[in-house]
Amino acid sequence: MTAIELDGLRKEFGDLVALDGVDLTVEEGEVFGFLGPNGAGKSTTINILLDFVRPTEGSATVLGHNVHEESKAIRERIGVLPEGYDIYERLSGREHVEFAIESKDADDDPEELFERVGLEDAIDRRAGGYSKGMKQRLVLAMALVDDPDLLILDEPTTGLDPNGARKMRELVEQESERGATIFFSSHILSQVESVCDTVGILQNGQFIAKDSVEGLREAGQGGVTLWVTLSDPAGDAGTAENAIAGLDGATIDETAGDRIAIDCESAQKMTVLNTLKDAGVAVENFETEDQSLEELFTAYTEQEGSA
Repeated sequence: MTAIELDGLRKEFGDLVALDGVDLTVEEGEVFGFLGPNGAGKSTTINILLDFVRPTEGSATVLGHNVHEESKAIRERIGVLPEGYDIYERLSGREHVEFAIESKDADDDPEELFERVGLEDAIDRRAGGYSKGMKQRLVLAMALVDDPDLLILDEPTTGLDPNGARKMRELVEQESERGATIFFSSHILSQVESVCDTVGILQNGQFIAKDSVEGLREAGQGGVTLWVTLSDPAGDAGTAENAIAGLDGATIDETAGDRIAIDCESAQKMTVLNTLKDAGVAVENFETEDQSLEELFTAYTEQEGSA
């Protein structure tokens, strides 16, 4: 069974089209990275999944339930860390989590949940005195109540220091190992790349790409930097530059001592090396540096914007 399925989802706010025919399937147990620039429609999509907003057209199901007709059944099986959230400043952290436990008729241990998110020392402090990052982790602890089948995390590392961000990644990995599905919406691309199985890119209300990170790199064609170590940099550097200058689709990006960085398409690596060899350049070693997810994201969104 699929965890999330969107079929022809369209949402209009007056003359503004926030979502335009979005189709998406997220499988159970998958860690799905949901990417998009501001205004792409990410928050609208999440609000539809939570039945906070109704689509103009199309349908959405979560864990086999229609989001509009069976929202109560869905809420019993999911945990949510929203981007915008409210806390009760006069209540302690413990009281917040106890409320979530009671709401789900669960039997979780508040202290265990606070330990998991790294807030055990603040469990009995009033939440109004928490820092932004501590509040973020408090809401995450509430989302983890009753071992949800699906975790929806909207910008989950906002306000977290490096240790908090690392703890967040560890929790995502733990929940995934438990079998939960994770829907991870973020603009911090390195966080998505480090934990997600699959990535989807939303732009102007439409999905423009969905694949594994490696699949996106392969589809992107042009996502590698080839670092070449020259045996004789003093004698061959100029020859190498001239040889690459005559090769379409490849450029020298950087020179560092005996190494040169050549940007090229993924399928072009051997052509680059053979071109250097034919020019008489002695290559001592080479290694490939993959295109980062951020570069992929930029490339895809720029292509969409110019289409």
